Amino acid sequence: MFATATSASSVPVGASPLLRLRDETFDPATPGSYNLYLLAGPRRLRLAVADAERRKFVGLEDYELPVGALPDLAAQHDFLNTRGWNEVRLAVSGRAFTLLPAPLFHPGDEAAALRLHHTLAPTEVARHFGHGSLELVNIFAVETAVADWLATTHGPAGRLLHHTSALLAGVAHQRRAGTARQLYLNLGEHELTLVVLGAQLEYCNVFAFASAEDVVYYTILVMQELGLNPDQDEVTVWGELTHDSAVFALLRSYLRQVRFGDRPLDVQYSYRLNDVFEHRYFDVLSLHFV
Repeated sequence: MFATATSASSVPVGASPLLRLRDETFDPATPGSYNLYLLAGPRRLRLAVADAERRKFVGLEDYELPVGALPDLAAQHDFLNTRGWNEVRLAVSGRAFTLLPAPLFHPGDEAAALRLHHTLAPTEVARHFGHGSLELVNIFAVETAVADWLATTHGPAGRLLHHTSALLAGVAHQRRAGTARQLYLNLGEHELTLVVLGAQLEYCNVFAFASAEDVVYYTILVMQELGLNPDQDEVTVWGELTHDSAVFALLRSYLRQVRFGDRPLDVQYSYRLNDVFEHRYFDVLSLHFV
């Protein structure tokens, strides 16, 4: 439904494009005019391009690809290995992360802090990203090959973070002053991220799920633990689901105030993105606000 034609030269061996949308004004030959946003998951790579001056998204692409194969995709893609972007932000998804109050974190302690929740594999390294407005530090695991590719290819322009940091930035930007505490859901491919945000961040976690029942179970569990009412409190959903999906149908049967979220506000979007549901790709688009 969302895929568009691609040239053979821009599609790497083993990578299947699910989506490739580009505005006619986007010129990969002048990367300094654009921000490049990447979200790498266990089996997917999504990317967005924004015109830095116009604050307008002019490209959106989605590939089936293991996260460790990002350098391979970049080598055959027509602009991922291009240097000279205004900004490059790469988020990695997964459950290997932890949030710490900023005063408790000391650079160099990433592996020790993460060890309480995750044992680094030989192919992984621990990194951190600070949230100044929330006074938190996000510590996370990333494939060494991916971290090295970002540093080698994009240098100081590249920033590495966890997908929960992108989601938190997007949610915080989307909320208006005086909004009541609320639960936000983002569904990835077999991963559910739940965020509760009020005057401050109250909850953020990622769960693996295999069915619609799993999604509802974790949602209701978090609501009960935090004193939210499934009959009264609003729940906003983004991600990999549709209006007629089994997940959304089951959520509606348990939650009275569930709704799909909008795209990030205060930016423009090329007409090329009009056929994409507005609740999809919220996390990669939210990298604009990190």
